[in-house]
Amino acid sequence: MCDDERSSSPSSTTEDVATPTTERAREFFANKHWAGEGSRYELQEVIGKGSYGTVCAALDRETGKRVAIKKVKNAFEHASDATRILREVALLRSLKHPDIVEVLNILLPPNPRDFNDVFIVFELMETDLHHVIKANDDLTDEHHQFFLYQLLRGLKYMHSANVFHRDLKPKNILANSDCKLKICDFGLARPAFAKQGPQMIFWTDYVATRWYRAPELCGSFFTQYTPAIDIWGVGCIFAELLRGAPLFPGKNVVNQLEIITDVLGTPTPLQIAKVRNEKARRFLQNMRIKPALPLVEKFPNVAPKALNLLSKLLAFDPDDRPTAAQALADPYFDGMADVTREPSRRPLSKEMFEWDSRKLTREEVRELLYEEILHYHPDVKREWDKGEKQGHFEYPSGIAAMAEQFSSMEQGGPSSAPTFRNSKSLPKHAIDDYRKQVSLFASGAEKIGRSESVKPGLGDRPSFLDENAPATSMEDDLADVVQAMSLDADEAASLAEEAKALLESGHELIM
Repeated sequence: MCDDERSSSPSSTTEDVATPTTERAREFFANKHWAGEGSRYELQEVIGKGSYGTVCAALDRETGKRVAIKKVKNAFEHASDATRILREVALLRSLKHPDIVEVLNILLPPNPRDFNDVFIVFELMETDLHHVIKANDDLTDEHHQFFLYQLLRGLKYMHSANVFHRDLKPKNILANSDCKLKICDFGLARPAFAKQGPQMIFWTDYVATRWYRAPELCGSFFTQYTPAIDIWGVGCIFAELLRGAPLFPGKNVVNQLEIITDVLGTPTPLQIAKVRNEKARRFLQNMRIKPALPLVEKFPNVAPKALNLLSKLLAFDPDDRPTAAQALADPYFDGMADVTREPSRRPLSKEMFEWDSRKLTREEVRELLYEEILHYHPDVKREWDKGEKQGHFEYPSGIAAMAEQFSSMEQGGPSSAPTFRNSKSLPKHAIDDYRKQVSLFASGAEKIGRSESVKPGLGDRPSFLDENAPATSMEDDLADVVQAMSLDADEAASLAEEAKALLESGHELIM
């Protein structure tokens, strides 16, 4: 809110008698140092840029530790993108696991209704698995085994919460020189709920990286979600670790199916029936018969146990792929921690993600995201929950100071100094050191799983949202998708055709 707007409000003049709520809030914030939050972090270098914004490495002066801060610029410009940010933040707050990246803080905006940029503080990792594979041609069998174990362990936990990542690829796996991996980027992740049933069909985010997409999704805009989709992605990552290059680098949908079947062989009619896209099904039905290629020909120096597990992860039929828990119990991992003691968690509450089954306006997403941010500021949240949510005062905020730091850093461009991002330092002894921690972690897993709970917060509809807003038609939704994803005429026609067929067969589409 600008100064002119505040001064024009009769209730905000100095002559007004403040309400008990605002008096209490002003007194509370006068004794706090929220405005110093922006100076708590000292930005050190730009480590990533993209359409979403900028990521900087920073020093947390309060803890003395280094962190990564993602600035999402104009977060609410498009409601669909804003919803992804909200979903990612909400999921990461609920998924606490050593193999999943952690959100440490989100800077508190000054006002719940008119902030635009979002600053998310993550734990800092040195690099990602894509760069590790690219920079290292001497990864050992022990590296491969330990990397895959961590991915599957994180996936087991995630799937036990009924959360599907949907975009697993090496760039979304963070790595440290001690061989620690963490799954990140939950922007496309989705929670699933038991009562959704087979009639609930979800938008597949067509532009997700093709090389790691399960064959049943090829060419499809909508699908139901199962854990098997993520298992395929992990299989592709494992194959890339073993050979040093992507296994299925398709140029388009047809080429993707061609190179998948070059390795796995022509699928059976029953397997083809599980492919959602009609054109993809016809292509497979008309494909010449190809035998499966023995994996040893693609991976001549890989141990048989590793290839046996890889063949299971990359089964063409999703029903033939193992769960993450089953994969962890594979003989390939003999000698590692007891899989039965690896942590799980209760499925996420449907009420917590009530908003995820409807189309949200930008104003709704902003309000929901603000309430999610308050979980990282418990003192402010308590005051917010006590008072009138439509109070006219603004909270002191460090966002302006942080924005200035980012602006200065962005003008300087990415740092060329190799201050910490080292993709080629993965000593074998680090695996042995870290393996010792696996057993220690597993020994406390049952206790962790029992004690976890999901705090309510996003289930309550914000007080000032318009309950009578007109529903948006599916035609408008599809038009938004065509524009946002820059689909060409053929893709737009396929999207409309698939959506129409699903609606006519009684399905409910969730965008």
